[in-house]
Amino acid sequence: MYKKFLFFFIQLLLAQGFIYGQNYQKSIDSLEHLIEGLESRKIELETELEDKKLFWVSQQIKKYALPAPIKGEQVVHHSAMSLSYNEEHEQANWVAHMVTKDIEEGKVRRTNDFRVDPLVSTATAVKADYWYSGYDRGHLAPSADFRWSKKALSESYFYSNMSPQLPELNREIWAKLENQIREWVIEDDALFVITGGVLKPALKTIGENEVSVPNFYYKVIMDLQGDDKKALAFVIENGASNKHFLEYAVSVDSVEMLTGIDFFHTLDDELEIALESKNQLKKWTNDAVSSDGVNPLPFKKGRFNTLQAKYHIGEECKVCGTVVATKYNEKGKGAPTYINIDKKFPNHVFTVTVWGDDRKNFSFEPELELMNKVICVSGVVKSFKNIPQITLHSESQLEFLDEYSSGTN
Repeated sequence: MYKKFLFFFIQLLLAQGFIYGQNYQKSIDSLEHLIEGLESRKIELETELEDKKLFWVSQQIKKYALPAPIKGEQVVHHSAMSLSYNEEHEQANWVAHMVTKDIEEGKVRRTNDFRVDPLVSTATAVKADYWYSGYDRGHLAPSADFRWSKKALSESYFYSNMSPQLPELNREIWAKLENQIREWVIEDDALFVITGGVLKPALKTIGENEVSVPNFYYKVIMDLQGDDKKALAFVIENGASNKHFLEYAVSVDSVEMLTGIDFFHTLDDELEIALESKNQLKKWTNDAVSSDGVNPLPFKKGRFNTLQAKYHIGEECKVCGTVVATKYNEKGKGAPTYINIDKKFPNHVFTVTVWGDDRKNFSFEPELELMNKVICVSGVVKSFKNIPQITLHSESQLEFLDEYSSGTN
């Protein structure tokens, strides 16, 4: 009797355990199904959020960042960037995009899916144009600025967003500048950035489609967040540089004069002038760029600063800046007097030369009188070892700037 009871009891426990196990398994299956549903819903919400962010960014670009119209351009709007396509040069006059703090958490990786832009009606460059050319397919709007959106990042690989950049530029100083802009975004929430090559007639070309190779590239940056609005621009040569990228900072106005493009033209005129007329580097960083000179003068109609001079080789110009070093080589060939403006040798950016035979045309000794003075020199800009220079034949080519008599700029 006891054995029968024990056997029955064991069978009951096993049956209950089996039922309990079945219920437990159902509970596990139910939770797993719930999680799958939540994950699916999360993906849907993330996609919806990305779409809303892309729409908002696109609207902000169209509202604030589009330059004034350019004759013959085709303006194309993508998810997170807009561009002005120039068929003659087979690349964009400019690419405007907005960099947001989403880059801090963005995890989308490079796609490298370079391809023709289907929205450009005249067609764009192709892979064969760049292949074995010696030039990188340089992003104008960098892909890393879109790492928060798979769609926007992929669109950054359209050939309409590419321009031929030497590796020494694209992978070095240009990449450092792009990284700095992303760091500024993390501090300032969002920035508008407009990028392009300086497109001029008779540029070198590559490929069957004759893609122009710009000699210089520019970036224009605008921070319209809050009360402390600010702007900054950079112009960098398409090649190697041993300088810090901050040394290439210029005013937005100077880039407008160089390119003929009117940036941020929808801003209130008073605000536009305040933001664009001066080099506002000090508003962006307290880092010392170098100790071998001073900052170039702000842009002013009718004159150029020393950083702008190199864009006007062969032209009659007035170039202004601060004399930071002089040397009279009386025993040298031609007895030259060398005058460095804004930057000292060997990092000099502009040189004035007075030859010994011309010293009689001055009422003073140039190497002594001009030191630490803010001056303008007029003449034909020539290039010597890639450094722009003007030769002074007489005192009449020289002007002292009274507005900078204190020696500051």
